[in-house]
Amino acid sequence: MSYTIFRTFQLHPFLLYPTSILKLQNRFFHSTTIKATQSQQTQTQTKHSTSTQSKKLNNLPKDYEPIIGIETHVQLSTNTKAFCNCPYNYGSFPNTSICPVCMGLPGALPVLNSKVIEFAVKLGLALNCELAFDSKFDRKQYFYPDLPKGYQISQFDVPIASSGFLDVDIPLEYGGGHKRFGITRVHMEEDAGKLLHTENGNYSQVDLNRAGVPLLEIVSEPDMRNGIEAAEYAAELQRLVRYLGVSNGNMQEGSLRCDVNVSVRPIGQSKFGTKVEVKNLNSFASMSRAIDFEIARQVQLHSQGQADQIVQETRSWEEGSQRTITMRKKEGLADYRYFPEPDLPSVILYQEYVDGIKNSLPELPEGKRRRYEKMGLGMQDVLFLANDKNIAEFFDATLAKGADAKLVANWIMSDIAGFMKNEKLTINDIKLTPEELAELIASIKDGTISGKIGKEILFELLAEGGSVKEIIEKKDLVQITDPVEIEKMVDKAIADNPKQVEQYRGGKTKLQGFFAGQVMKASKGKANPGLLNKILLEKLNS
Repeated sequence: MSYTIFRTFQLHPFLLYPTSILKLQNRFFHSTTIKATQSQQTQTQTKHSTSTQSKKLNNLPKDYEPIIGIETHVQLSTNTKAFCNCPYNYGSFPNTSICPVCMGLPGALPVLNSKVIEFAVKLGLALNCELAFDSKFDRKQYFYPDLPKGYQISQFDVPIASSGFLDVDIPLEYGGGHKRFGITRVHMEEDAGKLLHTENGNYSQVDLNRAGVPLLEIVSEPDMRNGIEAAEYAAELQRLVRYLGVSNGNMQEGSLRCDVNVSVRPIGQSKFGTKVEVKNLNSFASMSRAIDFEIARQVQLHSQGQADQIVQETRSWEEGSQRTITMRKKEGLADYRYFPEPDLPSVILYQEYVDGIKNSLPELPEGKRRRYEKMGLGMQDVLFLANDKNIAEFFDATLAKGADAKLVANWIMSDIAGFMKNEKLTINDIKLTPEELAELIASIKDGTISGKIGKEILFELLAEGGSVKEIIEKKDLVQITDPVEIEKMVDKAIADNPKQVEQYRGGKTKLQGFFAGQVMKASKGKANPGLLNKILLEKLNS
């Protein structure tokens, strides 16, 4: 067997950098490799709404309970890899960021990147975990083409953090409410490389750029009961690592990868059902749909008396067909043959070190949401503003200039969010500053300009920047609040439209808007709306 396996590795003679070629000449590798055609299928599939999948679940027998847990791998944003000085840049040319350590060459020894420990402690504290002040690394033995050492450096029985929890707010469209999900453990480990599959599927190239990149694996308690809860848990983890600055959390780059464990059991049964792991989840929507499909599949087998056909295995989610398919049988702990990593010392934490990191933690998403609620904002506002760290910072900076929280939230969630979506920009890309947004809101509130003029100024500020006061002065946009001047414009609008006056007085009162529009047009939008409508009604009804 060893000859059959190792003879399939060849060094490509025509490449500038060493790239292993794995020829698929035997069934051993066919059974353990996902070909590129699957990712190509993903790009051409249709999207199905979560609500459609949920309707399917509603039709299932109600005497089964789903049990869901998630293993999340977070790729850390360190400058170098976990155990060597190689940098990692997503998308770089294959095998251009490797060395004897991450290639697993004989005699190469790992040296731990201290930033990995700092990030692990940060995340452990943010997840309300208990920290292990004396933890260690272990070797997790398994063979795979992109794991050149034949083992992964990880943590087994003494993870750096354990017994925590994560609080999540469920969006209103999914029922709302607060949920707390337990965290079993957080441990440090290294990533493997990846396989680059050819279009025809004849062979795969091994890219080791990612080998040795530091990861934190977060294992949840089996506390989730449907796809929505699981997806919201994962989305909250993404928010958390971004707030902490330990990872960019981009699922499309593999910086945040979720493997979901799903089982079902009859209501009232304490023993868990057979656990199935689902991989290849590239978005939170895919995760929700995959879980709901897998629940439906397992419930159907239970209800048909075929529960024995549910086996412990790893399944892949196919976005195109909207189903899970078997990848491989799931390994057990005994298969990994864990033992302490002999080339790395124990990780010893000191209280001073932990306290320093704890005091440096930023306000986290959960804290922001509770603070925003106390300002009187609705849950929809709260979830939108706290979802993105940069938007939350922009919001807070505007409030610091004295603006009203509800007004700021309205502007950000409507016109500013619409502009960013249309222009495909982030809050950091727009030219509008928090100071100028506060000034704009104040100018509308004190009557200097109208709301309509305010919107015109806003879009100029978003696209080109500048000062609210300068734009108002330059374009002579100060609101007209002189009753005499407004009355003259109202009289002219009434005199110019006798037919509409007759219709209004005959009962078509909606024509008030027509006259208001005429005055606004004459004033170039500068007439005070409240004063205009008051005078207009007096004149029309006299």
